[in-house]
Amino acid sequence: MKIEMLVIAGVYAAFALAEVLFTGFLRKDGATRDDAKVEWGSTLALVGFVQPLTVFLGAGLAALVVPGQEDALATLPLWAGVALFLVFDDMTQYWWHRASHTFPWLYKLHRPHHNAQYMSVRIVYRNNVFYYMLMPGLWFSGVLLFLGLGWIYAGYAIVKMTVIIAAHCDVRWDRPLLRNRYLSPLMWVVERTISTPTTHAAHHGRYVSDEATNYKGNFGNLLFFWDVLFGTAKITRQLPQHFGVENLPDTTVGEQLLWPVVRKGRDGAASAPVTENG
Repeated sequence: MKIEMLVIAGVYAAFALAEVLFTGFLRKDGATRDDAKVEWGSTLALVGFVQPLTVFLGAGLAALVVPGQEDALATLPLWAGVALFLVFDDMTQYWWHRASHTFPWLYKLHRPHHNAQYMSVRIVYRNNVFYYMLMPGLWFSGVLLFLGLGWIYAGYAIVKMTVIIAAHCDVRWDRPLLRNRYLSPLMWVVERTISTPTTHAAHHGRYVSDEATNYKGNFGNLLFFWDVLFGTAKITRQLPQHFGVENLPDTTVGEQLLWPVVRKGRDGAASAPVTENG
């Protein structure tokens, strides 16, 4: 296992332990057995084969399209390499995420992430398997690795996943800082730069009538700045009262993980295409 994967696993474990100690990791309000099945299934699938396979295929595709260019960017300065990952991985993920809340068929791939009626590190990797297979940022990352930026990707991945894991954790590190009158001005900058538990919780809010909810915005993963730049940011410093999806029919574990291969609803009938309300 690569060192960055071990570090990310350690970061995940640290935030999971914080939930164990303070908010309950295994017992969340509204959680069901199906939630646990989807979370285990999607996490194991992503970490076990989907992410490495997709990055590998991206690198392989680059080798076919631009043969002989392996390690062509290996001497690129650190800042330039990081900038490439921010644009081709993080910004493209912003647009992929935004598209998933715009087009019904893409939302079917992303809906499992929002089905949870709670915030937790448990849902960090909770998505349909094909959501990650089709994610442009993973393919572009493979291309950049082929071009010699693997040494930058290792550190970039650690920073990005730390921010994402921290943003989903329901032990919210940003709340004391937001309430501190001396640090609040600094947090004004932070919450417009990276995803935080409060701004990301807004994206998971269940009811559009809740003023703290913004499930048609706050799409940023590492950088919340993309939401600020592209006009989808909502910053209230308040938390939604409820989490989950609004006005959608029930679905199954199989459909959450493997739609469109699995399309059956709980009653055995084919499930109809759905979109978020709002």
